[in-house]
Amino acid sequence: MKGPSLGRTIRLGVSSLMLHKLRSLLTTLGVLFGTSSVIAMLAIGEGASEEAQEQIRQLGSNNIILRSVKPREDFASSSAQTTRVNAYGLTEADLARVSETFPGVSRVVPQREIYEEVRFGDRAMNPRVMATMPVYREITNRVVQEGRFISDSDMERVANVCVLSDEVAHYLFPFNSPLGEQVKIGADYYTVVGTLLGRVRLRGDDPNGAASPEGKSSAEVYIPLETGRKWYGNMQVKMRAGSREMEEVELHEIIAEVNEPENIPMVAAACREMLSRNHKQPDYEIIVPLELLLRAEETKRIFNIVLGSIASISLLVGGIGIMNVMLATVTERTREIGIRRALGAKRRHIVTQFLVETIVLSVGGGLLGVALGLLIPTIVEHTADMRTIITPSAPLLAFLISAGVGVIFGLYPAWRAANMDPVEALRHE
Repeated sequence: MKGPSLGRTIRLGVSSLMLHKLRSLLTTLGVLFGTSSVIAMLAIGEGASEEAQEQIRQLGSNNIILRSVKPREDFASSSAQTTRVNAYGLTEADLARVSETFPGVSRVVPQREIYEEVRFGDRAMNPRVMATMPVYREITNRVVQEGRFISDSDMERVANVCVLSDEVAHYLFPFNSPLGEQVKIGADYYTVVGTLLGRVRLRGDDPNGAASPEGKSSAEVYIPLETGRKWYGNMQVKMRAGSREMEEVELHEIIAEVNEPENIPMVAAACREMLSRNHKQPDYEIIVPLELLLRAEETKRIFNIVLGSIASISLLVGGIGIMNVMLATVTERTREIGIRRALGAKRRHIVTQFLVETIVLSVGGGLLGVALGLLIPTIVEHTADMRTIITPSAPLLAFLISAGVGVIFGLYPAWRAANMDPVEALRHE
């Protein structure tokens, strides 16, 4: 007997499934949610990883960043009002050692932070006010949005000029360009000469300039280093309840640009050794963006494997549901199988019929799951303010897994149906 054509087998399989619409729908839902969860979780993981890596790249992959860190305080309380002076952090001597004695360092830029309010009219905020040098923009790959950055002539003239990050510019000047305007930083006025495109904003950053727990705020104002030294010196005052604290920090940050990536580990090790020898207390930290980037890429790979594995469990559950339904279907259609075998159908025809039914369930659920999986990341982006990235391989991978699940979990029911004794099948009631 010649077997039925593939098209006829597919039509027969679909019609058999339509006899139990609700059962078929519920079986498909298991594959649907499994497929969509694979795509959604991979997209969320990819977006979070890419955001973290972008923040690291903006620090400069060839840079080594040295930062002053305030050492742990003695929290012994005193009822009397006290005045304390805390001297800590990086020094001009550290800057000279890095720039003059370390081979492989091409450029070095120092930076000081100034704790002052920035105001224009009745709008005020507390961004990071940073006194730095013109080369800072080149080393950190910052992009000028409007106007210019600090120049060498600004440094020579000790000019009261400033450059705003776009976040500060939008907040202080929501309706007009800030170029040429006078902003008040502390007690002094500064002329705005340019704006910079901001860094990738960290989730949780306050628009008023307060830093989130995840990192420093993306609201920044830049002034010439010499101007900062002239007006603010090394001593700054912080008022606290019951005490007045004075901090003396020569430099808050030193960025060293290394000429070749292969020299970065050597320069980083030299910086660690130099600082450990010349600082009595751990009042510094060293950040190597290249190391962080490599670590982030490895974390991303592990994260995607974990998320994909967790989501694949849903597909596994869906596959078990398909096997369960198909085993029940084989039992219900035992007499039908016996009749087909008695009329000359071969085992491969029975296997094909039941495999087609399981593939229809899994492929149908997979296609719907891909559609839902592409929609979920969009919803997450708009509702949770979380970046998501759908890679082309994620929907393809999820769909292939769902189709594979249908084949794998449909093999046993199809094999069981094909190996029934025709005589016993015909006797089944």
